[in-house]
Amino acid sequence: MAQSGNPGSTASPITEAQVLGALRAVEDPDLRRDIVALDFVKNLRICGGNVAFTIELTTPACPVKDRMKAAAEAAVRGVPGVEGVQVEMSARVTASRPLMGTKGVIPGVKNVLAVSSGKGGVGKSTVAVNLACALHQAGATVGVLDADVYGPNVPLMLGIQTAKPEAAGNKLIPFRSHGLQVMSMGLLVAEDQPVIWRGPMLHSAIKQFLFDVAWDGLDYLVVDLPPGTGDAQISLSQQAHIMGALIVTTPQDVSVLDVRKAIRMFQTVHVPILGVVENMSYFTPPGSHERYEIFGRGGGARIEREFGIPLLGQIPIDLRVREGGDQGTPVVVSDPTSPVAKAFFDVAGRVAARVSTLNAG
Repeated sequence: MAQSGNPGSTASPITEAQVLGALRAVEDPDLRRDIVALDFVKNLRICGGNVAFTIELTTPACPVKDRMKAAAEAAVRGVPGVEGVQVEMSARVTASRPLMGTKGVIPGVKNVLAVSSGKGGVGKSTVAVNLACALHQAGATVGVLDADVYGPNVPLMLGIQTAKPEAAGNKLIPFRSHGLQVMSMGLLVAEDQPVIWRGPMLHSAIKQFLFDVAWDGLDYLVVDLPPGTGDAQISLSQQAHIMGALIVTTPQDVSVLDVRKAIRMFQTVHVPILGVVENMSYFTPPGSHERYEIFGRGGGARIEREFGIPLLGQIPIDLRVREGGDQGTPVVVSDPTSPVAKAFFDVAGRVAARVSTLNAG
């Protein structure tokens, strides 16, 4: 509630309506509505000439949160009588839910993000792991499900390939690494043991990984799928409510051709496409600013034009990415200020924004 200033002051007290009126000029660029209409303004306090409030966003990875904070502070400072403004930023990630009922909703998970590719060798797992770490570093609670049962690389990339599984009751306890909750077939079988499964067995395993793991309050569960458009993709879409899919490609034409198939597959099973990430886009030699497009150019942009799916980012070729993956420390953790880590952080921000926009309907 508004309080008057000094007893001897003749100035009119600042009202809550004045502050909220000023804040209506601040818009979320993704949701395209003002922060008052979106109910982002929380805990508004007015004491004399001082105003304090919290802006609660729909993701801690919002790429424009600093700009929004500055705009809100400037708007309130324009209210007559305001002497000081204190703005705190917080976030509460929105949950994706099926249109009808709760079928496919995984306990403890708000949003399932599938990371897929039309073919192997494009760095899909690398993107999935670094995306998950970037979302976590932004303040979200994140899990990684390695659903690539035939070639599970996530344990190596997160440095937990020797971890042993534990259970509580009838639930598997997810492994922990770099702040992530992790589950992978690579943690349940011997490292040199091949997984030879037909469709029904794969279907059952994915169901167990989704619903028989004690996921704990996840804002995002990043699912690393096998390459292609096979049983794993269909099983996931049939059993779980997938918030959206992220497609990883490289710039060359052959990869783009395979991406078209992946996009068509997700569209067929009614899974929204969050966007495309173009991995291995270019190489910049140390000490140089010149880009060498080793694998061609424009693959992600062609997909964006053809399907109307946003290009969420271009990840350069960088030795630190490979080293981080081999050593179990993703580059966004080992070298967060590097240009390649920044590219992953940018992708994470855009993914989070897309999730918030689609969840808002």
